Amino acid sequence: MEHPLKPVLDRIADALERLAPAPPPPPSFGEALLFRHDPATGGFVAAPDYPLPLDALVGVERQKGQFLKNLQRFAEGRPANHVLLWGVRGTGKSSISKAAFMAVAADHPDLKLVEVDRDQVSAMPPLFDLLRARPERFVVLCDDLSFEDGAAAAKALKSALEGGVSGPPANVLFVATSNRRHLMPRGHSEDRGLIATAEDAEEEISVSDRFGLWIGFPPMDQPTYLEAIEAYARRYDLIVADLERRALQWAQLRGGRSGRVAWQFIRDLAGELGKDLPL
Repeated sequence: MEHPLKPVLDRIADALERLAPAPPPPPSFGEALLFRHDPATGGFVAAPDYPLPLDALVGVERQKGQFLKNLQRFAEGRPANHVLLWGVRGTGKSSISKAAFMAVAADHPDLKLVEVDRDQVSAMPPLFDLLRARPERFVVLCDDLSFEDGAAAAKALKSALEGGVSGPPANVLFVATSNRRHLMPRGHSEDRGLIATAEDAEEEISVSDRFGLWIGFPPMDQPTYLEAIEAYARRYDLIVADLERRALQWAQLRGGRSGRVAWQFIRDLAGELGKDLPL
């Protein structure tokens, strides 16, 4: 005999099913090579290919070689290390990450790059769990990583890189860029007391130990800066008579020399000469 409350319970169950959001469709990575992850929706937004070729980056040959070798091993399914690219701003850390990825992905179409925002580090463990079940291989890139929110974000990233009881995903390579080698925030509040503050600092510093490959980017000297300017100018047909003098004046106005400053000068020169650039 049917329980008298069964029709009521069935109607409640039907109503809850209508109110509950439909499960998100499985992600599709076939439409592009580069994606941005949105932790709010769990979705992946396709991004255009990175246009700057790897050989256009000058003055960072050692760094390019180290990063490229590790990435090629990962793409081929061999053991590889998570990578921390650290150093002064504007030296090409992010550019090398994306340009090297595009170079390797040309021969490995199942290789994908997913960019995550540094303010969403706490969403890394579920992201890694989602990617673990995929057939593709993923480079997860976090640009300008630091732990301004304290130890909670550091613990979340450590959890993602260590993978808990199931271990880290074999098909995920994590790459981070930072101006600071130990990923420390610019300031520590001592409101919680010296012991708690020291424990938070230890938690944040220990994350950098999870990166097996550290690649440093020192400040750019003047000869290397001018070499970069000349290489860009030759590549994009921007040779002018007073190129070196103008490039040095540009760096002086910007208060320093870097790959970013060199590229900004080239953009200005290309605009003046009416030439197109890939970025």
